[in-house]
Amino acid sequence: MTDSNHQSSFSQYEKIFAGLPGDFQVSALETFKKQWAGNDVYRAFASRFCASPDQVKDFRQIPFLPVSFFKTTPVKTGDFQPEIIFESSGTTGESPARHWVKDKKWYRESFVKGFTYFYGDPTQYCILGLLPAYLERTGSSLVFMVHELIELSGQPDSGFYLYDFEKLNSTLQKLEQDQQKTILIGVSFALLDFAETCPTSLSHTIVMETGGMKGRREEITRSALHEQLKKKLGVTDIHSEYGMTELLSQAYSFSDGIYQPVPWMKMLVREEDDPLSIQESGEGLLNIIDLANQDSCSFIATDDVVKLYEDGRFEILGRMDNSDIRGCSLLTV
Repeated sequence: MTDSNHQSSFSQYEKIFAGLPGDFQVSALETFKKQWAGNDVYRAFASRFCASPDQVKDFRQIPFLPVSFFKTTPVKTGDFQPEIIFESSGTTGESPARHWVKDKKWYRESFVKGFTYFYGDPTQYCILGLLPAYLERTGSSLVFMVHELIELSGQPDSGFYLYDFEKLNSTLQKLEQDQQKTILIGVSFALLDFAETCPTSLSHTIVMETGGMKGRREEITRSALHEQLKKKLGVTDIHSEYGMTELLSQAYSFSDGIYQPVPWMKMLVREEDDPLSIQESGEGLLNIIDLANQDSCSFIATDDVVKLYEDGRFEILGRMDNSDIRGCSLLTV
């Protein structure tokens, strides 16, 4: 990347992270124009709806690329060799989704700014990752994110845990005794396994689930998962992280499975049989604008069924029939 191109890219991302949500409409339309011009896959898809920068005047008119495209072809804006390719876990016999990331520092910038926006400086926390299914394969964007947050925390006890629940429990008890603010972030099945093996009472620890039984346990509703974890771990609320391989940004829930996106994301809903029926509240299938996806596609149509509130928060109700069971969301809620 030349210095001028690097500076242009830097300015573009800094504008997105620093200047929103006030100019979201402008940034979304600018991003659509850029991706329509530079992304052959997206332009071919958008052209089916006769959508071009000359015709689209509002972000609700922008076509949303079905998330399944990430399974079949590189979704890239511009011609580049990716610095990293994130890959979904998928299910047996299913093709994984792949996100070609031009510059991983912008993913880092997105999730660090997102974490800081909701939780404050990572150095305040000891961060413990309980993500065995993700650590046992390569290409996980979630592992990349948690690893970077662990490094940023600077706490000597921060780190990943696989199946050594006794060590994890002793670390948590030490941190509780020290009154150290802690975040335990884990995949659902591992958190349940830990909670059943080492029930405890946590006063200074945030328990954050990322969803997903990964075939290790029977799928249960999010509310049932949270009730079991609260009872076994002695916490009043369970936090949740909503993320996807195809997105460079996250949404977080502090309780009750109701998520809030970062300012450079916007959630919309569509009807199952009408991809152009875009609304800013109500129930339907989730469309996401993630402006951090500058080098792939910022306009994604997911298979998640949601309830979207007028203030931009959302609740996952389930998944569309015949869609894959994904790692970062539950089948039903």
